[in-house]
Amino acid sequence: MADKPSNTKFFSQIVDLLQSARNNIVRTINQTMVQTYFEVGKMIVEEEQKGKDRAEYGKSLLQDLSKTLTREFGKGFSVTNIQQMRNFYLTYQKQQTVSVKSEKTIQQTASVEFKLSWSHYLKLMRIDDENERKFYEIEAVKNNWSVRELERQYDSALYTRLILSRDKNKVKELSEKGLVITKPKDAVKDPYILEFLGLPEHSAYSENQLESGLIDKLEHFLLELGNGFTFVARQKRISFDDKHFWIDLVFYNRILRCFVLIDLKIGELKHQDLGQMQMYVNYYDREIRLEDENKTIGMVLCQNKSESVVEYTLPENNEHIFASRYKTVLPSKEELKLLIKQSE
Repeated sequence: MADKPSNTKFFSQIVDLLQSARNNIVRTINQTMVQTYFEVGKMIVEEEQKGKDRAEYGKSLLQDLSKTLTREFGKGFSVTNIQQMRNFYLTYQKQQTVSVKSEKTIQQTASVEFKLSWSHYLKLMRIDDENERKFYEIEAVKNNWSVRELERQYDSALYTRLILSRDKNKVKELSEKGLVITKPKDAVKDPYILEFLGLPEHSAYSENQLESGLIDKLEHFLLELGNGFTFVARQKRISFDDKHFWIDLVFYNRILRCFVLIDLKIGELKHQDLGQMQMYVNYYDREIRLEDENKTIGMVLCQNKSESVVEYTLPENNEHIFASRYKTVLPSKEELKLLIKQSE
């Protein structure tokens, strides 16, 4: 008897369709819940403003509302939770869009569009600086960050690293558009935070162990590298004149449309390290890069570096070779500012 035709592909398509539908339902429920909490917060603030003694009236209002909602809907409506809804409205009311209606110029606020989960916004509300908060919100949406990843990026002071190491005129752009990559320097951070490797800051480990750790935690490393990076190769061999060289890590950036070569160095950066990276970049540009691709970027990640060594080793018009430090533990914001100040 002939074998029955396999329906595996067909079944998989049905599974994917149903899974997509479930994900959309969950997303819609989350957005509806967040929007509802915003409206609840708005109603509470407007009701409080009617009270003669706003402080006492507001406290009593939240307590009574908590009892009513708990009796009606069960858990989830403690005074603390309701207070968070109120704070949510106060934090995000400025983002409401204002439209003008009729000749009487009646202003009416439209609903804010919330694209993240309530857990995301609970984290974001704890960020006092409005520009910093907007940046993380934009990046969380663009990169589909989980709450854990949002916390990790905030704890690693991504925003602080960017504003302290970039042109001050572009700081405002971060809060309006997030991280926009238009040239090689935009894709480079200094320092890189590699706390996910679990390596103590001053422990003895080899470059090979560092490289293996990054490969084992590749998903984390790609998130730290930033937008548009895809992994290409490890220990990529290039050969000429009967000599062989190995590039530690090779990536491709889809936004910049170019290869990104990374060499890992333990300890202090040497001028030979930069010269070697320049050779790698030249090889890729002349032998590997396609005509419609942009020039290769080279990055040397090191524990320490002298800015003078970098400055005098690389040409004045350099735009494609970079040296960045890495940290294997999360530095405090004060330590981070000191690190970056040393590079200025």
